[in-house]
Amino acid sequence: MPDIIYELQDYRFLSWTKTRKSSGTAGSFLKAYDDTGDRKKYYKLSDYDPLKGIVGHECVNEIIVGRLLNLWQIPHLEYKLIHSLVIIDDKEYDTWLCESEDYKKKDEMKLPLEDYYLINRQDGETPLDFCIRMGWTEYVYEMLLIDYLVQNRDRHGANIEVLRSRKERSIRLAPLFDQGLSLVCRCHSIEELESFDVMEDRPVQAFIGTGSTLENVRLVPKKFIGSLPPLKRVDLLEVVSGVEEIIGKPFTDKIFSMIWERWSSLGNI
Repeated sequence: MPDIIYELQDYRFLSWTKTRKSSGTAGSFLKAYDDTGDRKKYYKLSDYDPLKGIVGHECVNEIIVGRLLNLWQIPHLEYKLIHSLVIIDDKEYDTWLCESEDYKKKDEMKLPLEDYYLINRQDGETPLDFCIRMGWTEYVYEMLLIDYLVQNRDRHGANIEVLRSRKERSIRLAPLFDQGLSLVCRCHSIEELESFDVMEDRPVQAFIGTGSTLENVRLVPKKFIGSLPPLKRVDLLEVVSGVEEIIGKPFTDKIFSMIWERWSSLGNI
C-alpha cells in the first residue's frame, strides 16, 4: 500500500481537538479520530496557527522518518500521508494529514514510560539503566540512533509507551511513534532553511539520556551501529521520494543533507 495519497480526499467530517503542548515546543497540534469503520483510525495535522492556518510540515516528517525506520526494520507506528480537505474553526483547508491505526492489542493497556519508570525503578537507577534492566536495550539504542539522525526534539517520557497485557502477562514497549518534531520542522521559510545548520546540536526533550541527541548517540555502542546495514545515498533517495511536490525541492534537499551528513558523522563520534 502507498504511504502517500496525492489525490485530494474529503475529511471535512473530522472534528479536531488540540493536544497538550510539550514543554519547549511551540504551536498547536490538532488530532482527530474516526471509529465508524471496522478499525478505529487516528489523524493528526502539522503545526496549526489560528491566524496563518497550517504552517508546519510535521506530517511529512512522519513519513520520511518512518521510511528510514523501515530500512533497519525498526518497529514503529505506520503513518499514511493523505492530501485532504479539512475544516478547523469553520474554515476549510487544503492540506496534508497523517492517518494511523491503534498499535495496541485488544487487551493491552498503555502507560507512559516515565510513569512506569517512577513506579518500578530501583534506587539511583537512571531511565537508561532501567530500560536495560527491563530487557529493552536494543529498542533504546535504535531510538537514540534514529533521534540523532533526524534531530528529534520531542522524545519526552510520554512519547514512549509501555503496553501491558494481563491476559498474556506480557509487557512491551510500543512501536516508536511521534517523530514529526524533527528534521527541519522549525523552518517555515526559505531564509530560515538556508541558515539552518543540519549538524548543530540543538536542545531536545529526551527522557532517556540527556537533552542532546549528540550526547545520546554516544551511548550507543559502535558495535551496535556497525551491525546495521549501512545507509546508502540511493536508500536515502528512496526515503525522501515523492515528498518534493509536497514541501518543495529546497526543503527536500535540506532533509536529505541532514540525514546523510549525520549518518556520515557517526564514525567520528
